[in-house]
Amino acid sequence: MQLTLPPKKKRSPLNIVKKWLIVLAVALLYVWTFTGIDIDWGRAIERMANNFTRVIPKLFNPEWGAIGKVWTAMVETLYIAFAGSLMAAIIAVPLGFLAASNMTKSKVLTTIGKWILSAIRAFPDLILAILFVVAVGPNPFAGVLAIAIGSTGMLGKLYSEVLESIDFNIVEAMEASGANKIQILFHGIIPQIIPEFLSYAIYRFEIDVRASTILGIVGAGGIGTLIQFAQMNRNWEEMGLILLVIIVVVTIIDFISSSIRKRIV
Repeated sequence: MQLTLPPKKKRSPLNIVKKWLIVLAVALLYVWTFTGIDIDWGRAIERMANNFTRVIPKLFNPEWGAIGKVWTAMVETLYIAFAGSLMAAIIAVPLGFLAASNMTKSKVLTTIGKWILSAIRAFPDLILAILFVVAVGPNPFAGVLAIAIGSTGMLGKLYSEVLESIDFNIVEAMEASGANKIQILFHGIIPQIIPEFLSYAIYRFEIDVRASTILGIVGAGGIGTLIQFAQMNRNWEEMGLILLVIIVVVTIIDFISSSIRKRIV
C-alpha cells in the first residue's frame, strides 16, 4: 500500500526575503561589532599562543600541596552560598506573596512588589558584594549578604509566578465552607506551593555556589580570594588546583540537587 504524503506548502517569496534580510542584518551586526573593537588581532593571537604554551600546561599540573588551604576556602564558599540562599528563600516568600496578583487583590501593592523585585534583580551579585564589602568590611558576611539580596529578587519573582498559577478553586471552595484566611493559607495554598518553592530554592543554591566562587575577588570571602592571590602571584599550578576543586564540587552539588528536585516536584 502506497502512502500519499500531503503536498508541501509553498514558501512565500516574502517570507524567504524576510529570512535573508534577518540573516544579513545579524551578519552586518557582527561585522560592525568586530570592526568597532580597537584590537590588534595579530598581537592578541600571538600573546594568546604564548600564554597557551606557558600557562595551560601549569594549570594541568595542580599543586597538590595546597589542597588543605584550597579545600578550607571552598568549604567557606559553600557556607556563604548556603547561608545566602537560605536567607533569600525566607525573605522572598513575603515578597512573592506581595507581587502575586491573586494574593494581594490590589494592583498598587502588586505593582510595588514587582518593582521591588525588579530593582533587586537589576544589581549583579558582584556589584552587591562590592557595596557590602564597603558597608561591613572585607569578610564572608559581605558575601552572604550579597548572595542573599541577589537571590531574593529572582526567587521572589519565581515564587509570585507559582502563586499565580495555583488552583484557586480549592481556595474558593474553602471560603465557601467557612474557612478563615489562616486555614486557607495553611491548608489551601501552602500545600500547593511548597514543592515548587523548595525546588526553586535548591536550584538557586546551585547558582549561588557558582556565584560565590568569585565574590572573594572583591573581598567577600571564599575561594575567590585564593583565585585573586594565585593570579597576582602568577601561581598557575595553584590556580589549576583551585579550578579543579571548583569543578568537582559544583558538579557533585548539581547532581545531588537535580536528584532532590526530581523527588520533590
